[in-house]
Amino acid sequence: SQFAHGDLQDTHTSQFYSLSQYPLDYRILLMDEDQDRIYVGSKDHILSLNVNNISQNPLAVHWAASSSKVDECKMAGKDPNNGCGNFVRVIQAYNRTHLYVCGSGAFSPVCTYINRGRRSEDQTFVIDSRSESGKGRCSFNPQVNTVSLMINEELFSGMYIDFMGTDAAIFRSLTKRNGIRTDQHNSKWLSEPVFVDAHFIPDGTDPNDAKLYFFLREKVMDGNGNTKQIHSRIARVCPNDMGGQRSLVNKWTTFLKARLVCSVVDDDGTETLFDELHLFGNAISNARIITIVISCSLSSVFQGSAVCVYNMIDIHTVFNGPFAHKEGPSHQYVPFQGRIPYPRPGTCPGGAFTPNMLTTKDFPDEVVTFVRNHPMMYNPIYPINKQPLIVRINAEYKYTKIVVDQVKAADGRYHVLFLGTDKGTVQKIVILPKNVSTNEELILEEMEVFKNRTPITTMKISSKKQQLYVTSDEGIAQIPLHRCHIYGAACADCCLARDPYCAWDGKSCSRFYLTGKRRSRRQDVRHGNPLTQCRGFNLKAYRNAKESVQYGVKNSSAFLECMPKSPQASVRWLIQKPNDRRKEIKQDERIVVTEHGLLIRSTQSSDQGFYHCIATENTFKSTVMKINLKVVDVNLVPSVVNKQTPWPWGSSNGLSGLQVLPKDLVGLFSYSEMQAINKYCKESRLRQMQNEEVPSIRVDHSKLKVLIDRRKSRNRRNQLSGT
Repeated sequence: SQFAHGDLQDTHTSQFYSLSQYPLDYRILLMDEDQDRIYVGSKDHILSLNVNNISQNPLAVHWAASSSKVDECKMAGKDPNNGCGNFVRVIQAYNRTHLYVCGSGAFSPVCTYINRGRRSEDQTFVIDSRSESGKGRCSFNPQVNTVSLMINEELFSGMYIDFMGTDAAIFRSLTKRNGIRTDQHNSKWLSEPVFVDAHFIPDGTDPNDAKLYFFLREKVMDGNGNTKQIHSRIARVCPNDMGGQRSLVNKWTTFLKARLVCSVVDDDGTETLFDELHLFGNAISNARIITIVISCSLSSVFQGSAVCVYNMIDIHTVFNGPFAHKEGPSHQYVPFQGRIPYPRPGTCPGGAFTPNMLTTKDFPDEVVTFVRNHPMMYNPIYPINKQPLIVRINAEYKYTKIVVDQVKAADGRYHVLFLGTDKGTVQKIVILPKNVSTNEELILEEMEVFKNRTPITTMKISSKKQQLYVTSDEGIAQIPLHRCHIYGAACADCCLARDPYCAWDGKSCSRFYLTGKRRSRRQDVRHGNPLTQCRGFNLKAYRNAKESVQYGVKNSSAFLECMPKSPQASVRWLIQKPNDRRKEIKQDERIVVTEHGLLIRSTQSSDQGFYHCIATENTFKSTVMKINLKVVDVNLVPSVVNKQTPWPWGSSNGLSGLQVLPKDLVGLFSYSEMQAINKYCKESRLRQMQNEEVPSIRVDHSKLKVLIDRRKSRNRRNQLSGT
């Protein structure tokens, strides 16, 4: 199902909140389901919103950069709107009562503490301390990503540490221990990275072996030391790393990284890599699965994005495998063949393999030296089945964000992906197992979340509340993970939807619960076959679609709209003329079947008749629309200038009882005619603003009223705006 922004609002299932009509760069930075709050950073503001309803009693703190810092920022030539403000990029839970918050501070990073109270009912949300320097905790430039994670009141950040944006680092700060960072200006460690996300993931049963994983992309030289290529990476460190004793002092001694590969292979063996890691999906299933979206823009010809899913076992295997070694700058990487020092580089102190080494300062010098020179693993990490789960090539959009939910259905467990795009839409996709090694995707819904189609910047999912939270420059939106009622009031529609959240309960399409009565529920996610699931639930009703009458103007274009509820359905058109049987319509230069209906160019009297729109899915056929097309001679719709009425179809012209709406007339006019009408309307509004007399179009109403019936308004929830 496709939802335009207005259609989504009409369902009354979504919520929207913003501070201003102006773009403020909203980012969801923390979700606390224990306190039922979602924390959002934006330009000069920090928001605390209710997860049950984001527009209900929102709390906000205004936290702007000082006027002197803003002036200095502008003097340095930075962007006044998108740079010289305090863009909040870090919100972490410091303890039960306080948040730690950092912002770009008009290219002078600052941090502070916010008191949020012990309970959400306290409605407390105030800055509780003086601002302190945010250097090493938040990037100077708000357009440069900052990723962060708080573990035991210590802040771990991936960001740029300097004003010029040349010194990238993974940093541990806000600590009673010594601060730790990556080796400075060492391109073997980090090479112009863009940080994407960070996650704390266990490694075995010993908590001391847990690692902090950073997801990033970086620019690296090719084998000849010339062209810079973008590579997606996964880097990791041990949170309890104290640095080296003599070498790598106050630097990570456990830093390792590996390449993430996400590619498609053509029939001729050509491999196309998606290497611009743009976002990280949530780790699911007890940290066993990592879902990532990687996009690619190799040229103006080839653009696209892919979703790749990685298994943590494969990631561990690569980090336990051979290290990459290079003899010199112009040499290729080869597996390191020498002796690996003990403990193995990358091992955490005090863990299962190093019980007697309680700190990295106890590591032998040769271990520390090895890490400094060999941080890269030789083998890349491939996705499950060595292929992407989803690929979009040369589409009109790119994926920007992803979250994943795991749903228990009657016939198994399914992963449902929510993918945000750079066009302000969210796609809801279920992954269906095809066989042992391959899956297939099924788009369940596509929602236009933001009115101005601004790119989606962050997304968070709450399985507990069954809600999705989305941000863009415009604001924050809240959408339920499921709206079962939109699939229609029939068992077959509900079954064909194949939405694992929904099932037919005997009366309506409603939320599926595994504990519900087994006899009454009808659900078939894997096959979506209503013939087996919906016996006795009035399947014959599908042959009796409602009829509508539509008028076309001779020699102009007519458009017969038909959009099945399911995007997976295939459509064919039949025409039935008087005293004749139904025949399938054949496409030619004049008659074209489009995604949204049937287009008839240069309509003729011979085109009159009953048009049947038949949808077929999984061998199940249903009549979606029956349209009685009547063709009107162009002479019956003259357009002569008349200075009487400001609106061409106004009641003063004797059409008050007709109630014809402009959108009802779209099918009557060709594209060029509609362009002329739109131009007329704009000019009319302009003249009205200038208090001028508005010329209008006069219509021969005596003939037109007989020929035009108001079309019954129908549910247009399937239409996704193309603008």
